[in-house]
Amino acid sequence: MDLGTLLPRHARCRPNHLAVVFEGERLTYPAFNARVNRLANALLGLGLAKGDKIATILPNCLEQLEVYWAAAKTGLVAVPLSPLLQEAGIAALLADSDARVVVSTNAYVPVLSRIRERLRHIPADRWIVTDAAPAGYTGYQALVAHASEAEPPRSGVTREDPYNIIYSSGTTGEPKGIVHSHNVRGNYATHFALAFRMSPESVCLHPGSLVFNGAFLDMLPAMALGATYIVHAAFDAEKVIAEIERSRVTHVILVPSQIIAIFNSPAFAPEKLQSLEMIQSVGAPLHLDYKTKLNTHLPGRFHEIYGLTEGCIMTMLDRTDAERKLGSVGPPLPFYEIAILDEKGREVPTGEVGEICGRGPLLMSGYYKRPDLTAKLEINGWWRSGDVGYVDSENYLYLVDRKKDMIISGGVNVYPRDIEEIVTAHPDVAEVAVFGVPHPHWGETPIAAVMLRAGATLTAEDLKAWVNARVGAKFQRLDAVMLCTTFPRNAAGKTLKRTLQEEYARRE
Repeated sequence: MDLGTLLPRHARCRPNHLAVVFEGERLTYPAFNARVNRLANALLGLGLAKGDKIATILPNCLEQLEVYWAAAKTGLVAVPLSPLLQEAGIAALLADSDARVVVSTNAYVPVLSRIRERLRHIPADRWIVTDAAPAGYTGYQALVAHASEAEPPRSGVTREDPYNIIYSSGTTGEPKGIVHSHNVRGNYATHFALAFRMSPESVCLHPGSLVFNGAFLDMLPAMALGATYIVHAAFDAEKVIAEIERSRVTHVILVPSQIIAIFNSPAFAPEKLQSLEMIQSVGAPLHLDYKTKLNTHLPGRFHEIYGLTEGCIMTMLDRTDAERKLGSVGPPLPFYEIAILDEKGREVPTGEVGEICGRGPLLMSGYYKRPDLTAKLEINGWWRSGDVGYVDSENYLYLVDRKKDMIISGGVNVYPRDIEEIVTAHPDVAEVAVFGVPHPHWGETPIAAVMLRAGATLTAEDLKAWVNARVGAKFQRLDAVMLCTTFPRNAAGKTLKRTLQEEYARRE
């Protein structure tokens, strides 16, 4: 399962087909393959070898895509780091990953210059910047300018060799580097191409972050099939709508906050999005109100995937079930098994809530250099997700909530998602995130952070009263509503509830 063979195949077999679009650049498969070869040969010329780690701190750009595919051809291990990391996080992850080369931009040079002395394992000529290179740094364009466009020597990778490391953490807590092999990433290509009904004629738009694991959900099947892959520099709802209409986009993957932004955009009109065959929601649960809107305005297109970067479980709600199983995140993907376990690792009856566990072909090799953390995920032959849910009689999974987000109020488990579904039903609410805060009597109590729709004049107290009159139990009642103009998000667009908790504490 050698990922490095994909681009050369399409360069030969589909020489006139558009491979990659970014901003104003449109590259056919031969042109993109040549760029990747120049980088691959340049990196080998620096003395890098199979198994060495190449870390990137980049916004969405062609260079990030080139690093991914140069790694595939050379056996190097790609380590994409979030461009939202602060200095301490960057230093920690560059050290933890054993990076041997760093590719970044001028914007990070001040930070990189401060940490270089602590990272002596990275030679001086392997600090690379994609724009004008200051003294002491290697310019990306200068590096590749005279490198060969010929195919680099075959790396000899095996199916179990690592392809990349995705960090799930790094700003707080212990960094966990999730290692995926060439075999697993090859399985991403085949499994998701089938699940998404993609073809060589598909046009895939990726407006989210390329360093988020969700990028591999569409990039790998698109490149395996020889389809067209469009990348935006950053998410912008109006640009996404215009791109879909202009380029006749067939497949798009979005996190819930991006779907909400598109619906709330003044440019939104269903007729502009008629080319779409798939709208895939990923990264967090999409609330029922927006699922219903998608199924109403763009029927037969909505898919929702649930899974972890670790790969212990993957389910998908297909467009054919999007209305029949509205609250579900679908059955397991083919070759996956799912189990709902209690705290002692025993399977619970159908319909009963427990921890979601699974096993299947997209499972990570492990956490990098942390076999102790990897071992904690395994229980009785299953792999734990840390999330809570149940399955129905047809084995469709219903996600109750993230276990770490659960609120325990007066000894009762309170699931934020249940409250969020009620809040989003208010016509003035654009987006909501419910989290718990300490309470002297109940232990914890729920708080709702809310963004209102443009022009709405709803007060926090009025919304609190409206919600508390509709929740199903007293322990679900909101203690307060915190109105926000924006939500803090990570590079993938996921809402950071911990940051909202901290903001609420500061307001108090």
